[in-house]
Amino acid sequence: MSESLALTPQIVAVLFILAFAVFLFASEIVRVDTAAIIVMVILGLGGIVPGERIFDGFASNAVIAIIAIMIMGEGLDKCGVMSRLANRIIKVGGSKEKRVIPIISGTVSLISGFMQNVGAAALFLPVMSRIATRTGIPLSRLLMPMAFCAILGGTLTMVGSSPLILLNDLILGINRSLPDGVEYMDTFGLFAVTPVGIVLVIVGILYLSLARNRVLPTRGKASPDPGVTSRYLEDAYGIKGSIFEAEVSLESPLAGMTVRATEIMPRAPYIVGIRDSNKLRLEPPGGDVIPVGSTLALLGSQEYVKEFTRQFKLRLKPNLSAFLEALNPSRSGVSEVVLPPGSNVLGKTIIDIQLRRNHGASLLALYRDQETIRTDLRSQELRAGDTLVVHSSWADLYSLSQDRNFVVVTDFPRYDAARADKATYALCCFTLALGLIVLTELRLPVALLAGAVGMMLCRVLTVDEAYRAISWQTVFLLAGLIPLGMAVDTSGTATWIAAEILLLFGDLPHWMLQTAIAILATFFTLLVSNVGATVLLVPLAVNIAIGAGANPAVFALTVALATSNSFFIPTHQVNALVLGPAGYRVADFIRAGGIMTVLYLVTMISMLNLVY
Repeated sequence: MSESLALTPQIVAVLFILAFAVFLFASEIVRVDTAAIIVMVILGLGGIVPGERIFDGFASNAVIAIIAIMIMGEGLDKCGVMSRLANRIIKVGGSKEKRVIPIISGTVSLISGFMQNVGAAALFLPVMSRIATRTGIPLSRLLMPMAFCAILGGTLTMVGSSPLILLNDLILGINRSLPDGVEYMDTFGLFAVTPVGIVLVIVGILYLSLARNRVLPTRGKASPDPGVTSRYLEDAYGIKGSIFEAEVSLESPLAGMTVRATEIMPRAPYIVGIRDSNKLRLEPPGGDVIPVGSTLALLGSQEYVKEFTRQFKLRLKPNLSAFLEALNPSRSGVSEVVLPPGSNVLGKTIIDIQLRRNHGASLLALYRDQETIRTDLRSQELRAGDTLVVHSSWADLYSLSQDRNFVVVTDFPRYDAARADKATYALCCFTLALGLIVLTELRLPVALLAGAVGMMLCRVLTVDEAYRAISWQTVFLLAGLIPLGMAVDTSGTATWIAAEILLLFGDLPHWMLQTAIAILATFFTLLVSNVGATVLLVPLAVNIAIGAGANPAVFALTVALATSNSFFIPTHQVNALVLGPAGYRVADFIRAGGIMTVLYLVTMISMLNLVY
């Protein structure tokens, strides 16, 4: 490859299609998946890719593997595994920013190594909001580290990001067209990239922890409440409330009193939970007695709760601990329940229907005739059309929604009630998939699909839910771009481009060529999707490596890793996800992400040359 190769009509055609694809991705005239399908159709109509192979992308190992990962990630989320893990981390992290950021970042990174990084970020988004409210740390100080580390975590395993999942499939395709005398490239095992990924994650966490005061923006005001503020209550019904924990001392007048007697006191908060001797009761009935030494979960304004705990000698805790998991937003919350005409509860009072005892729900307010009633709630006769604002666990709300006398109008995670006991099955299926990958010779998609099917057979999630868990945009993006990568490779386009590059830079050391490819991949991923950049540049990198006498598999891996270097502007899906909630600006990403981009490149190239 020391001489320039002939530019054939087919290569010219592929170059034009390649330029057109980059234009579609960069201009965003159409969605990225639509752009991929358009390019695929053009390749088929022009006969550049044979008709019998134009749809190979839909049956590719990469697409099937990604589908299986999405299904398993949804299954783990459905039964609360991920939420419980997140809550444990929050409990350890406390309320100090310097502790919260590395702990959360490390946890997100680990989870992102085994599920799509967008899914990991979406899972932690409400958790971050909750931490911000509890600790007073502005949300903008938390979401960027979470997003960056979700992306970094995708480099921990070969199933952590779409480019890495796609890489082995691309290698197998390129092997079929390698020139005589060139050895086939070996595919990468599940943990082949882990040493590189671990160092990338550590560098990222250290950077975000040590430089946080210089690079992380502060947007919005920190919340002073140590509880979990429900903004919806305040906006819709004028109810100001958070959940606080308080311990009942021996001197407290509440010891031995009933819940009902306590709550009828002036300005008394709602008792939404009692924990005593490791026994936890949510929404305790009015007749339940408050024991000495128990911990109460109180729902009310900070001002009233502080006054109430002082008056009745309760020890107010700074953060939720005993009720951290039970009362987190993934397991409980506020909802609206409407009474339909014909309901058997009409004409009765809340005391008559025993809402707490029978349905596990605490009534916070009653909305009737465009008026919010917040006093004497227990004595109000219920009418058709009344809206009850209640606090309950989602499990109890699920049961309430099955009662024809009530209509639950708030969307809530209905799966929690029915599938909290499926966590063990979900973990076993996930472990099975990983075990098949590590311990057997099965192909990656077969092993992953075994875990996904196992979750459906164990009823961790239904078949319909599995279909809904799949991001069909990602599937069509991958399937549409794979033929383009095929055309770049088989038409000789990648070989021609590589030859031209080597004519200019062939005398450079291998690590400098590798660095140039990594920079090119980083630039491409800011313009097009990381999947698109991987498909386009892996064949090119392989041909450059062959021409320079370097390891083509390592150069291909360089591209797959470099396309995750998406920190400079919020074009990556994870960064786009946090842009709005934190109120970030593009300049914020440029400031924090610019340094992260350089650190990523230096660390990646150094580790690849050290490991391989």
